[in-house]
Amino acid sequence: MKNIIGFIRQNFTFFSFLILQILSLVMLSSNSKSHETFFGGWSNQVTGNINRYYSSWTYFFSLKETNEKLIAENAILRNQLAQNFVGFDTTKKLGTLILRRDSLEKIRKFYYYPAKVVGNTFTLQKNYIVIERGSKQGIKKDMAAISPDGSIVGVVVEVNENYSTIMSLLHRNSKVSAMLKRDKIAGSIEWDGADPNILVLKNISKSAAPKVGDTVITSPYSSNFPAQLMVGRVTTVIQDPASNFLTLNVKAGTNFFNLEYVYLVENRRMEDQNKVNIKEAGNE
Repeated sequence: MKNIIGFIRQNFTFFSFLILQILSLVMLSSNSKSHETFFGGWSNQVTGNINRYYSSWTYFFSLKETNEKLIAENAILRNQLAQNFVGFDTTKKLGTLILRRDSLEKIRKFYYYPAKVVGNTFTLQKNYIVIERGSKQGIKKDMAAISPDGSIVGVVVEVNENYSTIMSLLHRNSKVSAMLKRDKIAGSIEWDGADPNILVLKNISKSAAPKVGDTVITSPYSSNFPAQLMVGRVTTVIQDPASNFLTLNVKAGTNFFNLEYVYLVENRRMEDQNKVNIKEAGNE
């Protein structure tokens, strides 16, 4: 306290001059229209610049919150897509009599959950992605994960109360049913462990005659992923003279290097679909 009083006493003349100068400017601007106009314009300009810089800084620091709001809004919009619902033909036939209850009846099949990525590897042979959302927030094993732009990312393999682990497409054991968009020829998307940007589409019939640039999408045979999600584009067609099938190199639609958010996709009919698949496999 003594230091503050000493500083004021030492600079008393300067502070007195500063206060008197401010008072004189206030009185001058109050009693002169021209000076009032000048100082008013000057103060408005200074205030405007300060507000502009303040707005820029607050916008910068609120980007995270803004991004989270956009992710949540996108999840709501994705849940309203028509492809998330399936229709039932409730027509019943008995002889020539047709009983129709409601041929347009639909139920929800897919539901989307946004999640923040808190861990991600892409340089290993078996890569995983960790998200900050778990069983308490509705996440279950085998849910599909897609990027904000709609490209596939992987499948949930572990879930605890608040976090989940996704097996990335960049995993040597990852296999997803996919097909060529142009002619609907289906195969299996895998990763050979080499380039994180390149996936491999196997078991494509030579009758498909694929071309470089063809789009690869998810097939309707997957119980995890909705059909027609982006997988990538063909970069190379590999011929095998000893086989009737082709191997295609596919540029991944997902950028695995900068994932910040993903959407988890719940197939609410997955259990029924898998039971039928198991039964059919058992009969074979």
